[in-house]
Amino acid sequence: MNPTRPTTSPLSPAFAGHGHVTFLGAGPGDPGLLTLRAVEALAGADVLIAEPEVLEVVRGHARAGVSTPELTIVDEASTTAGVPVLRDAANLVMEAARGGRRVVRAVTGDPGLDGNAGAEMLACAAEGIPFEVVPGVATVVGVPAYAGVPLRDAQGTDVRFVDARTADERCWTEVGASDGTVVVSTSLDSVAAAAGELVAAGRKPDTPLTVTIAGTTTRQRTWNATLGTIAQVFKQGKVLPSPEGHRPVIAVVGERSAPAQRDQLSWFESKPLFGWRVLVPRTKEQAASLSDQLRSYGAVPHEVPTIAVEPPRTPQQMERAVKGLVTGRYEWIAFTSVNAVKAVREKFEEYGLDARAFAGIKVAAVGEQTAAALVDFGVKPDLVPSGEQSAAGLLEDWPPYDPVFDPIDRVFLPRADIATETLVAGLIELGWEVDDVTAYRTVRASPPPADTREAIKGGGFDAVLFTSSSTVRNLVGIAGKPHNVTVIACIGPATAKTAEEHGLRVDVLSPEPSVHKLAEALADFGLRRREAALEAGDPVTRPSERRPGARRRRTT
Repeated sequence: MNPTRPTTSPLSPAFAGHGHVTFLGAGPGDPGLLTLRAVEALAGADVLIAEPEVLEVVRGHARAGVSTPELTIVDEASTTAGVPVLRDAANLVMEAARGGRRVVRAVTGDPGLDGNAGAEMLACAAEGIPFEVVPGVATVVGVPAYAGVPLRDAQGTDVRFVDARTADERCWTEVGASDGTVVVSTSLDSVAAAAGELVAAGRKPDTPLTVTIAGTTTRQRTWNATLGTIAQVFKQGKVLPSPEGHRPVIAVVGERSAPAQRDQLSWFESKPLFGWRVLVPRTKEQAASLSDQLRSYGAVPHEVPTIAVEPPRTPQQMERAVKGLVTGRYEWIAFTSVNAVKAVREKFEEYGLDARAFAGIKVAAVGEQTAAALVDFGVKPDLVPSGEQSAAGLLEDWPPYDPVFDPIDRVFLPRADIATETLVAGLIELGWEVDDVTAYRTVRASPPPADTREAIKGGGFDAVLFTSSSTVRNLVGIAGKPHNVTVIACIGPATAKTAEEHGLRVDVLSPEPSVHKLAEALADFGLRRREAALEAGDPVTRPSERRPGARRRRTT
């Protein structure tokens, strides 16, 4: 047995056939703050009961088919009041556990510090239902960290946590008399009242204060003020009054939250693309790694497939070619895309073959992503372009046919139905015979939902990444032309030319034909834009917040 694994794990055979509950802390909102143990517990859950705020954070780690009863009930009364009713979570948990199911009860932050999970734990204990607790990053700890506000320093400052909704006069008096850091959980429209309580209890009006809303998410925003000025800061910034005044915030009071210090330590909100909504018009499979990279820059990627991949209309040619691989017909096989790898892999699986069928055959990949797809298949490419990752780059490194050293003169080229003839012509010129086979078809995807189309045309996106000329044509065809405030980033000159032909102004051009270099170029653009605003003394805004028609300098 792994000594680090809890003996009360819901995956443990000790509880086979019996109900079990895992009380799980999902953190303040950033999905990356889930612990490894939390991910493991979610994968083994039969029932997932999560607070609405963290449902999307945890649902992606649960297995397919997991039951997710909703805690929110929207009825006529709650719609009128603007506050949905929450079902009794304890009853939902107990009902599922009594049925012998493995239940994960996910809460915001940490089960022991945020919310009232303790009452639900006591209910389990009273009925003899085994449970475990998976700690999470507490909201009062995680949010200040993402806001760049250290709670303690080398002198070991005292830290107090206060929930303004339940704090009584004695509580305010105690924290008011202290000179330590106070972390206050409250709502946006109650911050000024909490500041007033602290001043009335003895804290100086000029004590620094930071207020953070939507902490650890890309919607995070932090204000710097003092206990005496926070109401005026909100009024001048038109933060309040607001229909979102009920939203929770974390306020940090004390010298450790001084604005000058936060300006140096605000690592999260100062990311180059922080809060940018970036449109990624690619197939779902291709968009995943690019979206992860964009998130690392603080962006909010929105994937809109513009191309759908379908099998060839006549599969016989592909079937003959795959059989030829096994019978020794080819010296080389050249993959020009991830989709080509996927098409061959699916045909292999259909015939009960695996990567061993490539034994004795040289394998070429047009670029790093295609090579990675082959490695995932269990095949290490023999040839990847040392220079430009394209058909031309592949031909630069491709050896000419030599009848002395090459027993077979034939190359298998599985490709899309719309691929260019550059590689075929180049291989023939090098002396090779080419079986140019349509492995898959690319067709225009269905239009995205109406709200996405409206955001594209109305300037709701801050940037769009075009990774090929076809993504330009297809996006404009299915969704319309992006608004002129949207930053247009293109993977290369050909794609940029197509964008300009469609009336789009290209702002960012990737230095190399790579989606990851394209994302880097966009991040560099965002960083320079941010630095220019700060140098000019202007507020840092996203492109979608600028006036329509504002011009931007092109970068390469």
